[in-house]
Amino acid sequence: MFTSNPFAELTAFLPPIAMQAYTVLMVVAVVAGTILDMLHKSSAKFFALNSKKSKARAKRTLRGAETVSLAARTIAKEVVTSGEFCSQQRRISHLFMFYGFFAYITTTVVMIFAYPTPEMATPIFIPMLWHIGVLMIMLGGYWFFFLLRANVVHDGQPVFRLVEADLFIVTLLGSVTFALIWRIVETGGNVTMSKIAFGLYILFTTVLFGTVRWSKFAHMFFKPVVAFQRRVEEAEGSSALPSSTPHQEAR
Repeated sequence: MFTSNPFAELTAFLPPIAMQAYTVLMVVAVVAGTILDMLHKSSAKFFALNSKKSKARAKRTLRGAETVSLAARTIAKEVVTSGEFCSQQRRISHLFMFYGFFAYITTTVVMIFAYPTPEMATPIFIPMLWHIGVLMIMLGGYWFFFLLRANVVHDGQPVFRLVEADLFIVTLLGSVTFALIWRIVETGGNVTMSKIAFGLYILFTTVLFGTVRWSKFAHMFFKPVVAFQRRVEEAEGSSALPSSTPHQEAR
């Protein structure tokens, strides 16, 4: 189960071109949803205006090496280690989901485009990484959904009371959960149940990537940009916010 390409086995009832076309459509959906989100919130306009104002307040001009250093620090903290989270549990949960999602998406694309049929032998480590990615997302995601969500922990709301902010985590968990169920059923050889499980997997995946405009999906692109801009403003002496303290940087 863990060493075979699940998408190659779909050729029993679905041509490889179908999944390839679907994958391209999902990429287009994410790009379009992110752009629409930026237009709706006027994010690009806000960043451009804020950048212009900060340049006017700047007390010094950064050298190229300083800018590169700030970018590296932003990637190391906000992307690689999720250091912006004050809660250690939320940080660990997010890291499980982030690295699991990266492994899951990367290996999915590789298997669908590079090894689309059973005749094209897929290296064992690729489907293994796909399954590990799925399990990491489920571990971090269910931990967050049941124990760490702000409206549950701080507002005392019932666990299954959902709001718009929960759209991303619910569809992500639905996607990977049915991906695993599909794999288990597919391995068992029940074609009918396999088709049903695969259909539910595709349904949740489509909603996940098709609702970027309304979910928190696009935040993964915005947060590093905002963090980098703040670091630049602090280094230039143009920030209107209090400077980060050593304690804040270490959180």
